[in-house]
Amino acid sequence: MNRRLLALVCVVIFIDTLFYAVLAPALPALSTEFDLDKSSAGVLVGAYAAGTLTGALPGGWASERFGAKPTLLAALGLMTVGSVTFALADTVLLLDLGRFVQGLGGALSWLAGFAWVIEETDADRRGEVIGFVMAAAVVGAQFGPVLGIAVDAYGRPPAFGATVAAGLIVAVIAARMPRPTPLPRGRPPQTMLSDNASLVALWLVFVAGLGFGILEVLVPLDLGRLGAGALAIGLIFFIAAAAEAVMNPLVGRFIDRRGVERLIRWALFLGALGMAVLATPEGIIVVAAMLAFTGVTLGALFTPGARIISRRAEALDVDQGWAGAFQNIAWAGSIALGAVVGGAVAQAMGDGAAYALGSLAALSTGVVLLLRRPVRSLRSEP
Repeated sequence: MNRRLLALVCVVIFIDTLFYAVLAPALPALSTEFDLDKSSAGVLVGAYAAGTLTGALPGGWASERFGAKPTLLAALGLMTVGSVTFALADTVLLLDLGRFVQGLGGALSWLAGFAWVIEETDADRRGEVIGFVMAAAVVGAQFGPVLGIAVDAYGRPPAFGATVAAGLIVAVIAARMPRPTPLPRGRPPQTMLSDNASLVALWLVFVAGLGFGILEVLVPLDLGRLGAGALAIGLIFFIAAAAEAVMNPLVGRFIDRRGVERLIRWALFLGALGMAVLATPEGIIVVAAMLAFTGVTLGALFTPGARIISRRAEALDVDQGWAGAFQNIAWAGSIALGAVVGGAVAQAMGDGAAYALGSLAALSTGVVLLLRRPVRSLRSEP
């Protein structure tokens, strides 16, 4: 394990998810400033994921063609441009565009970072390494609401200026890292799309992302409606993300030793329960507790999903950059769908219908895996 490289990738992923998670405490204020209804707020939340979805396949190609390091540097540049645009936006269009470009950079950072660190890690340590990277992602998501509190208190330009400066410092450090040893080109990426285990893993990432997309639109608005201010909303999301950050390395170690089957089923059923309870919020405490519970259970699907995808890419001789690209497509597509459709459904039919959508997706997947047991195919290792 290259600890210096792992630290670099963790910092880059931290910055990515920091920018991604900044909206929660600031969303009620932004909705007031720009006159956003729930549907428009869903578009704003989903814009980041839409950028990630757009950048996934081009990023996979760039990582294979030019290497992980140049792709990672390009990612940091795009994230900087998107952050400056978001910070200075004075229209909804520019606000959405800034988030979209941030997401575009986020796509490249994830797939290049994962490809780089996985290629430099022994196969029997990859679950642990993925767990650490996912923990960094969650810690970034944890501090995103803190940045959101600063945005609400001091405005977007000062809050984002310091973060952009930190990102530029990380880019300088990344530029000084030695390039990874180029690997011979493997089989075409579409090979993974005919592999059952890869498709199951991608679907697990999709189901988890769908739930998070719904949560990230409705929970801040629900908390604001119940009387929580930006500080309280930020602290609630901070605590929820802290629970996820503690969980992810433990999940990684668990699947390295015990496999993924039981963990996946429990995560799906408990995640469905959490979404169902959120459909009838009884107060700030209940919403906060169920946000943490649902985030931990659905979030537990990301690490085994990433582990399976990287393993299958290695077994099928597909470049790890493409594995990251497919993972990004599943994550970003589901986040965007959950945010946009969830917001629209909540606007038209009420929040309960939107939460029910996420709950049904997790529950039905868990039932299928329990009855048909297709997770057996995930046991295969290269």
